[in-house]
Amino acid sequence: MKRHLPPRYSPPRGRGRVTIGAGPLTISDVVQVARHGAKVELAPKAVARIAKCRGMLEKKISAREIMYGVNTGIGEFSEVVLTDEQVQQFQRYLIYNHAAGIGKPCPIEHVRAALLSRVNVHAKGHSGCRPEIPLTYVAMLNKGVTPVVCEKGSVGACGDLSPMSQAALSLMGEGACFYEGERMPAKAALEKAGIPIPGLKARDGLAAINGSNLITGIGCIELFDAERWCKSAEIAAAMTLEALQANMKPYDRRLHELRGFAGAVTTADNIRAVVAGSDLASGRLKVKVQDAYSMRSTPQVIGALRDHLAHARRQFEIELNGVADNPIFLPDSDTVLTGANFQGTPISMPLDMVGAGVCMVSVLSERRLNRLLNPALSVGLPAFLTKGAGMFSGLMLSQYTADALIVEQRILSAPSCVQSIPAAADQEDFVSMGMNGALKTKQILENACGVLAIEFIAAAQGLDFRDFSFGKGTKAAHAAVRKVVAHLEEDRPLFPDHNAMASAVENGAVLEAVEAAIGPLKSSW
Repeated sequence: MKRHLPPRYSPPRGRGRVTIGAGPLTISDVVQVARHGAKVELAPKAVARIAKCRGMLEKKISAREIMYGVNTGIGEFSEVVLTDEQVQQFQRYLIYNHAAGIGKPCPIEHVRAALLSRVNVHAKGHSGCRPEIPLTYVAMLNKGVTPVVCEKGSVGACGDLSPMSQAALSLMGEGACFYEGERMPAKAALEKAGIPIPGLKARDGLAAINGSNLITGIGCIELFDAERWCKSAEIAAAMTLEALQANMKPYDRRLHELRGFAGAVTTADNIRAVVAGSDLASGRLKVKVQDAYSMRSTPQVIGALRDHLAHARRQFEIELNGVADNPIFLPDSDTVLTGANFQGTPISMPLDMVGAGVCMVSVLSERRLNRLLNPALSVGLPAFLTKGAGMFSGLMLSQYTADALIVEQRILSAPSCVQSIPAAADQEDFVSMGMNGALKTKQILENACGVLAIEFIAAAQGLDFRDFSFGKGTKAAHAAVRKVVAHLEEDRPLFPDHNAMASAVENGAVLEAVEAAIGPLKSSW
């Protein structure tokens, strides 16, 4: 019997090609490989760098030079020097001991992103592993062989030791992998895919695990999804502004340029682009002199998230292209450096802030939803967006659902980067807890799609009661919502509507429809 695969998995479809080691990787590269199956190649000059570094290491091993994690133990055992025979066996036991996670398997796209990130570290030529290690991971990426990795167990320093060790079991033909829609022993998957098992020699095991690569991979995917969600939030806001007949002066680009925050300028531009051509934008409708904060502060609030997304992208792409390892080998100067380049804090902190920012924008969405539903605030729309008030309750309970999702987001928005717990006899006495940040940000984004889905449903319902010309982007968004959720003429169970619309938000259905109608919306980067 086939065992169920983690969500969002689809076999690689060979879209495009990403070369590792010839130039910097981007977040988009990670998404193309991890989610869409772009093929991967390791640049010849990267293979040469890896081989040169390995040559340096092997000379030092032959000379019995003491090197951390090569011929010593690790962590609290770093002062224990291994015999020549132990050096040959140590890497295997290192991987066994560190493959200590717990929980359900990570989504396959997350593990693929982590493998790509780790190969790019090796491509710099400072990790000391044999070329066979990254080349095996490249082959696994290209043939769709993905190690089964538990979601929980990493503290984000010394990197993602537990999940990356579970992945590294495959380098010995051990553990389990997903391949061709099935979960099977790694040895069987590699044999079916025609991938030789490289085994582990001195340094290979530690070089495969000593960086925050799963956090990096997950974070890159989350930042990509958060950017798309941000654009969807701007579209939902534009629909609601039209439904509530908002004063559009707060979206004038000049206003935001005077303050100077790039994110606010971008959000204002996007909202104006969606409503362009409407009676509201042209000034044909009578509007209030000044609207509530939840309406007129939208560029400042979504824009603040955009600014954090831009910062997080810089941090993650630095990490994605950096040498995150320990020890680090410098072949040109025949030097070995030990340090803490595996430490996840530089990406843990911005990821925490992005999660909190998505929660913040979700709160703003819910406050606009409240104005659509409350007859005292909705500028003439029927109570709870139903003409049968009393007999029918309309979208009253949809707000309850949005509120429940937001409370969960708020709980999850507490930063993980300050939650360090010492381990390894206090040798590892400060850790980033970045994996907790990655996992909770994933959940915040899932909830955010639900919150935004409910605003989309309500905004479309509100527009149904208005009799004026909407913007071209608003019309496209309304039509996209109506492909998923019908007008609520009389009460019906709402959970199918909520779930269907949440999936449409996650998949970018409304965003794609709007961009097809008016052109691409602006991004945070």
